[in-house]
Amino acid sequence: MGTAFLWDERCFWHAGGNYAFTLPAGGLVQPVAGGLPEAPETKRRLKNLMDVTGLTDTLAAGSAPPATREDLARVHPEAYLERFKALSDAGGGELGPRAPFGAGGYEIAALSAGLAKAALAAVLQGRVQNAYALTRPPGHHCLPAGPNGFCLLANIAIAVEAALAAGLARRIAVVDWDVHHGNGTEAIFHDRDDVLTVSLHQDRNYPTDSGAASDRGRGAGFGFNVNLPLPPGTGHAGYLMAMERIVLPALDRFGPDAIVVACGYDAAAVDPLGRMLATAATFGAMTAQVMGAAARLCGGRLALVHEGGYSEVYVPFCGHAVIATLAGSAIAAPDPLAATLAARQPDADFDAFVGARLDRMARLHGL
Repeated sequence: MGTAFLWDERCFWHAGGNYAFTLPAGGLVQPVAGGLPEAPETKRRLKNLMDVTGLTDTLAAGSAPPATREDLARVHPEAYLERFKALSDAGGGELGPRAPFGAGGYEIAALSAGLAKAALAAVLQGRVQNAYALTRPPGHHCLPAGPNGFCLLANIAIAVEAALAAGLARRIAVVDWDVHHGNGTEAIFHDRDDVLTVSLHQDRNYPTDSGAASDRGRGAGFGFNVNLPLPPGTGHAGYLMAMERIVLPALDRFGPDAIVVACGYDAAAVDPLGRMLATAATFGAMTAQVMGAAARLCGGRLALVHEGGYSEVYVPFCGHAVIATLAGSAIAAPDPLAATLAARQPDADFDAFVGARLDRMARLHGL
């Protein structure tokens, strides 16, 4: 059935508003990027690299309609949506910490959420085997009543709720390997047992007050929230151990109808907002691992939604490795930093330290 790739040039036009020096923008005036680490070039350069290698031509590529107001209101209160829309119409601003936006930010965020929604729906409806949504702005930090950390709408939560409301699935698992804790997704589903949330993140990076291994959900959701705070310096072997020892067993126990990955690339070794040592090969290998779980548990139904990643040079190679793996494609974009990063991976003692920490977390979760 192939792999869908959902993207839209308009998402690259999301502007940082009052954090960026921009010329007056609107209509057909593209904003001048600047001011925020969450800039368009990481995503645009990923798409460009795919075009140059020919990978895009092998995919079912296209855009999708924006998420509707009904879609957004399943996750976000009307009061928040009204404030967001009004400020967007007035030229932009900031409704919450570290999430500024420019004119038209509401419409672009709804489009970003719509790409995530369409990716998951296409997989659940059997129109494709798996899908990748190149969303921007990202979504996994966004809380129900306010934005946070570059995130204005909770893209994945909106997609999940739309799929559940349409009867396309009853149980969905979300695996988040962005370097930052997926606090927004966690908050939205914290007391739910129909959505499993798993977050692998650098311990106490961002937000500094969330993501503890001891937070396992509440009420009906207890046991359906899995946090894996990893020590700074965790590299290729440590990430694959985390997937093998905890993430995959948690998915097996849950038995989802589909798996969604919050696919951030800021755990890469050269990312300015993380202190981890993952490589393009790491992201490709984790993708293969979660594809195996999807094949075993839910007919291969898997959607990846782009989140963070702030190295304009390296994100494209990480993303290319992921999407080529999803598509089962032999088209490669050789990692220009492979030799350098291989020489900087943790030694055996540090990997053993990470393994021992993972063993403790596995016991905590009964895995």
